[in-house]
Amino acid sequence: MKDEKIHNKPEIHSKIEAKSAEIGFTMPSDLYIGSLLKTLVASKPAGHFLELGTGIGLSLSWMIDGMDQESSLISVDNDPKLIQIAREFFGKDERVDLVLEDGEKWIENYDGSPFDLVFADAWPGKYSHLDEVFALLKVGGIYVIDDMDEQPNWPEGHAEKAASLVEILEQRDDFYLTKMNWSTGVILMTKIR
Repeated sequence: MKDEKIHNKPEIHSKIEAKSAEIGFTMPSDLYIGSLLKTLVASKPAGHFLELGTGIGLSLSWMIDGMDQESSLISVDNDPKLIQIAREFFGKDERVDLVLEDGEKWIENYDGSPFDLVFADAWPGKYSHLDEVFALLKVGGIYVIDDMDEQPNWPEGHAEKAASLVEILEQRDDFYLTKMNWSTGVILMTKIR
């Protein structure tokens, strides 16, 4: 099996990649996490999804591609330039709510329905506000993070933070956890109570 052959890219993916290169965006999600997100989202018909860290919208494109027409998705980022780019690509999709706000504030103030899946690709919801984000998940809901293997753009000391996060997540008894030494290092968790 050759996992580098990924055939189900969203139609818009190449346009977002081109925009990413154009503006010099250096933190795009890779094809592997995109494909995984699409598959997981598709497993939740009429699902309600959350992405923390819209970035330029590459992972968002995969999630949207996996959604059915009854699903909804909220994507939060604090960078106005990146949210504007994402709105250019996805702003007409009524299933998608692109939010320009600090992730910590958004998490603290959210009072809507719980989520079927959370992809935490930003500091809030991954390295901070974990309990709050886990409370936003339904039982049976999925929590996904990537970039858990050391990355070339990590600042000094971040490897220790990542290792500490893994230890914290492994100690939770309200989730089943799978660590995948694949893509950029993925952790997949399912809430069991």
